[in-house]
Amino acid sequence: MAILESLRMAFSNLAHHKLRSTLTMLGMIFGVAAVLAMLSIGAGAEQEALAVIQRMGLQNIILRARKFDHKQLKVLRQDSPGLTLQDMTALQRLLPPATVFAGKKELDTSQIWSTLGRADSQVLGITSNYPLILGLQVTEGTSFLPVDDRNARQFCVLGTTARRKLFGLNQAVGEQIKIDREWFTVIGVLSDQQLNQEEFEGIEVENPNNHVYIPLQTLLRKFEPDPVQNQLDEILIHTPQGSDLGELSAIISGMMASMHRQIGDFSMVVPEKLLKQSRETRRIFNIVMGAIASISLLVGGIGIMNIMLASVLERTREIGIRRAVGARRRDISLQFVLEAVTIGVSGAVIGIGLAYAIARLVAVYSGWPTLVTPGAVILSVGVSISIGLTFGIYPARKAALVSPIEALRHE
Repeated sequence: MAILESLRMAFSNLAHHKLRSTLTMLGMIFGVAAVLAMLSIGAGAEQEALAVIQRMGLQNIILRARKFDHKQLKVLRQDSPGLTLQDMTALQRLLPPATVFAGKKELDTSQIWSTLGRADSQVLGITSNYPLILGLQVTEGTSFLPVDDRNARQFCVLGTTARRKLFGLNQAVGEQIKIDREWFTVIGVLSDQQLNQEEFEGIEVENPNNHVYIPLQTLLRKFEPDPVQNQLDEILIHTPQGSDLGELSAIISGMMASMHRQIGDFSMVVPEKLLKQSRETRRIFNIVMGAIASISLLVGGIGIMNIMLASVLERTREIGIRRAVGARRRDISLQFVLEAVTIGVSGAVIGIGLAYAIARLVAVYSGWPTLVTPGAVILSVGVSISIGLTFGIYPARKAALVSPIEALRHE
């Protein structure tokens, strides 16, 4: 009951001095809003990074052919054949049997059409394991089989955007599309891939929605790519669960460098390393922003202490009357501590609302993902209570030590 009565008195006193209470809360409001908004941006970025990395595959190692102009490629081909199927075969012999491989080659064309429409989609030649490694799901029809690739069959699988451009809302599976001079039968349509980023940590992230996939051997045999260009643009290596990706990537890098005569015509991407790098960057960002926001919270705490010391002096006679009618020192102390905590928590509640508004504005106007987590809200309230207690104890102790006789004489 004593606590409830003290809380009632705390709220009554704050309501009686509205302007003073509001000004005292400002430090807490802006401090909590800054901390929570910063954490929401960090959490949103972390969620987005995890989604991108999962798209690339946490257990994957990706070899990509570097891009050069035609003259540079002619010079490089004197020493290195570029990224080839031979590289993939050699790596299959070197790495553990459970390792899964896939190859990809882009077709340089813009002529894709059906009887119902035309598309500016990217055509990719892939091996049958490619959708499996990247977790691409087929929602209509089916995907390629190894025999389709070996026999260079003229089948294709469409991304959702490519399907819409070529067929609208009409049936796609079983229909024909024309790529340059060759006709292909649509055997499947991929599920919609929600991807907001086209680049992550400087690495291009593929969005399959506007892609048309055909068997790799079909592309190599039917379209006769420029022999100076790389036979493959990308080799995907899906390692067994629990593999040491650092060790495997070092082995792969050493072998590839040897096969390519130390020519740096390929790059290696290890998504797991990118995720660790991203998390370390976020951690440093959170520490720096947290330190900056803490200054505002510290200022808010000092403001609470100042106003509570002024309140003790202002209410000295009230303290004397309460002591005279039987209130103990701990009752007086509890009253002023609760007032300090109430200021802190009230500031935190307003700050949380402001943080939600800031996070929303950032998401709408900058396109950055934000996520206000329950943990961050609990942390903000906890910090506010701690600051209220820390900076309210001294004024409360000073109020409790006031002599009742001297307090009653105070004018």
